[in-house]
Amino acid sequence: MTEPPAPGQRLSRLRAARMDLRPLRTSRDFRLLFAGGAVSFLGSMVTYVAVPYQVYDITGSTAAVGLLGIAELLPLIAFGLWGGALADAVDRRRMVLLTEGALTLMSGLLLLNAVLPHPQVWPIFGFAAVVAALDGLQRPSLDALVPRIVAHDELAAASALSSLRGNIGMIAGPAIGGVLVATAGVSWAYALDVTTFAASLVALALMRAIPPPTGAEKPSVRGILVGLRYAMSRQELLGTYAVDTAAMLFAMPMALYPAMARDVFAQPWALGLLYSAGSVGSLIATVTSGWTSHVHHHGRAVAYSAAVWGLAIAGFGLSGNIWLAVGLLAVAGGADMVSGIFRSTIWNQTIPDELRGRLAGIELLSYSIGPLGGNARAGLVASAWNVRGSVVSGGILCFVSVGALAASMTKFMHYDDRSNEHAVRQRRLREDVSSTTEK
Repeated sequence: MTEPPAPGQRLSRLRAARMDLRPLRTSRDFRLLFAGGAVSFLGSMVTYVAVPYQVYDITGSTAAVGLLGIAELLPLIAFGLWGGALADAVDRRRMVLLTEGALTLMSGLLLLNAVLPHPQVWPIFGFAAVVAALDGLQRPSLDALVPRIVAHDELAAASALSSLRGNIGMIAGPAIGGVLVATAGVSWAYALDVTTFAASLVALALMRAIPPPTGAEKPSVRGILVGLRYAMSRQELLGTYAVDTAAMLFAMPMALYPAMARDVFAQPWALGLLYSAGSVGSLIATVTSGWTSHVHHHGRAVAYSAAVWGLAIAGFGLSGNIWLAVGLLAVAGGADMVSGIFRSTIWNQTIPDELRGRLAGIELLSYSIGPLGGNARAGLVASAWNVRGSVVSGGILCFVSVGALAASMTKFMHYDDRSNEHAVRQRRLREDVSSTTEK
C-alpha cells in the first residue's frame, strides 16, 4: 500500500500550488496596472453581458447576437496589427492611456442610446466595431508593458495574476450585469461601466513612462510584415496561435447563452451564472497555479488544456440540468485558463523586446478572432439547426482539430523552456540588463 503523505509533505504541496505574488511586491507599476485594470474590467464585463442581452431583446434573433462577432472581426484584424506596430514605436503606457479614454467615451455613447425611448440596434453594432478597433490599438501595448515592468523569472506569475484579475471581473461582472439588466435595465449597466473607467485612467496616469526600445522603427507595413515573418518562422509560436484559434472558433458558445438560459433551460435568471461559470473555473485554476512554474513543456500543456475545453463544452451542450451545465462551463474555464497561462509564458519568455508589440498584435488576433468567429458560427448554426446541436458539434470539432494540430506540430509539442534557444537567449539578455542596472 502507498503510504499517505506526511504532514510536512502535504504542507509543501500546498505551498507549491499557492499563487506566486512576487510581481505585486516587487513592481510598483505592475501594482498600479493590476489595481486600475481590475476595477475597469469589472465594468467592461457588465457591458459584455448587457450588449448581447440588449441585441437579443430588441431582435429576438440568435443570429443577430452571433453577428456582433462579425462586426468586431474586421476592425480588430486591421487595427490589431497596426496597434502592434505602434506598441514597438511609441510610449506603451501613453498608448494604453489614450485608448482607454476613447473606450470610456464609447461606453458613454452606448449609454445614450440605451436611455432613448426606443433604443436602436444599429448603434450597438457600430459600438462593437469601434470598440474592437480601439481594443486592437490598445491590447498590444498593454501586453507588451508587462515584460518591461516585471522580472523575467516572474513573468509566469504576472500572467497568472493578470488572469486572476480577469477572472474576478468575469465572475462578478456578469453576475452584476445579469442582475442589473433584469431589474434596472441595460442603461444602468452601461452607466456602471463608464464610472469604473475612472480607476484605470488614474492608475495609468500614475505609472512611469515606458518608452520604445532603443532604435525602434516607425510604424509601417514593412514593420508589420517583419513581425509576421518572425511569427511564421517559429512553430512553437504558431502552435499557440493555431490551437487556441481552433478551440475558440469551434467551441465558443457565449452567443447562445441568452437562448440557453431562456429557451433551453427555461431559467432566464441563470444568464449571469452561465457567463460567470467559466470564470469560476478559471479562478480556481489561477489561485492554484503555483504548480505551473514546475512545468517546462508548455506546448503540451496548451494542447491538452484545449482538448479538455472542447470536451467540456460538448458536455455543456448535452446537459439537461442547469447546475450540471454551470459545472461543465467551470471545467471548460479552468482548462482555458491553464492554456492561457502557458501561451502567455511562451510569448513573454521567448520574444525579443523590439518585436514584442508587433507579436502582441498577432497574439491579439489569435485569441480574439477565434471567439468572435466562434460566436458567429454558434449563432448561425443554431439558427439553421438548433441551439444544442450548435454547442455539441462545436465541442466535438474542437477536440478533433486540436488533436490534429498537436499531431502535426512536433516542435510545438516538444517545446521545453529550459532548452529552447529563444527562451535561453531572452533569459540571458534579461540577466545581463539586470546586472548592468545593479552596477
